Amino acid sequence: AEHQHTRYNPLRDDWVLVSAHRVKRPWQGQLEKPPPDDVPRWDPKNPLCPGATRANGEVNPQYEGTFVFPNDFPALQPDAPEPGDSDHPLFRAAAARGVCKVMCFHPWSDLTLPLMSLAEIRAVIDAWAELSAELGASYPWVQIFENKGAMMGCSNPHPHCQVWASSFLPNEACLEDRTQRQHLSQHGVPMLLEYAEQEALRKERLVVENTDWLVVVPYWATWPYQTLLLPRRHVCRLQDLREGERDSLASIMQRLLIKYDNLFEVSFPYSMGWHGAPTGPYLEEDCGHWQLHAHYYPPLLRSATVRKFMVGYEMLAQAQRDLTPEQAAERLRSLPEVHYKQRAK
Repeated sequence: AEHQHTRYNPLRDDWVLVSAHRVKRPWQGQLEKPPPDDVPRWDPKNPLCPGATRANGEVNPQYEGTFVFPNDFPALQPDAPEPGDSDHPLFRAAAARGVCKVMCFHPWSDLTLPLMSLAEIRAVIDAWAELSAELGASYPWVQIFENKGAMMGCSNPHPHCQVWASSFLPNEACLEDRTQRQHLSQHGVPMLLEYAEQEALRKERLVVENTDWLVVVPYWATWPYQTLLLPRRHVCRLQDLREGERDSLASIMQRLLIKYDNLFEVSFPYSMGWHGAPTGPYLEEDCGHWQLHAHYYPPLLRSATVRKFMVGYEMLAQAQRDLTPEQAAERLRSLPEVHYKQRAK
């Protein structure tokens, strides 16, 4: 807790420098603007609202739950041409095809996941699983991710996520596939299943838990309040979750996200995403080394206005953090599970 040291991340096969004493240094750097607290519930000019017109001229239905539609500005398209042959091994390119979808969580723009009901969060989980199965029937990788807050590059305050299905395995998927496969081969148990069992016993990095799930600040966390959401049962993909596990997932997500918002009493920004076993042609292969999990990467460090920057040493050498994972977990764990906006005045 007092002295710098490095920690190994077995999921990424790399190291992070922990320098706990640096959290005491004074801050005279950039201060972020807190997210707006006056987002209108419905705005006809907001392209994600029910009944609004999007950039391509299409009009959204008057949806009352989740709403999925093709991204109007997709990073991947299903009919992209081949890039052509390379004339040198240092200048290689490969085909990249896929589809990109947007999923609105709720018709109200001023409602985020921690303020939604358990039934509404469960509907989001069911839609995630449905999209994972639908797109995963043909594409090797389906990446579900949510960028929450302008600080994380979100261009619209309406509660939503994106789903990108690709004809290739992205870098992080390839890396996690290799490390999890290697761990199972060497130790006879899926890495993240064993890790969840260990964290449940040790409890020092545990944030919240229930019968089916636990959330920890991982031992190797890079971001100040980074968390890892893990099932207790061995499960490879979102669509494999049982009914009860989906209910308990909605509950633990709500509890975690309320704690995030309560930390600095602000709508907490983050990037999150699900990682599970590859799909498409991999559905016919043994992917038992995989364990479903979700990463949460929030940038805030000291307050609602001071963020962690990945620059300098992090870009040129290796990841570095000031607050220890144990300190971050203790702080999150001690926070109330009633949202600060819903407390009795």
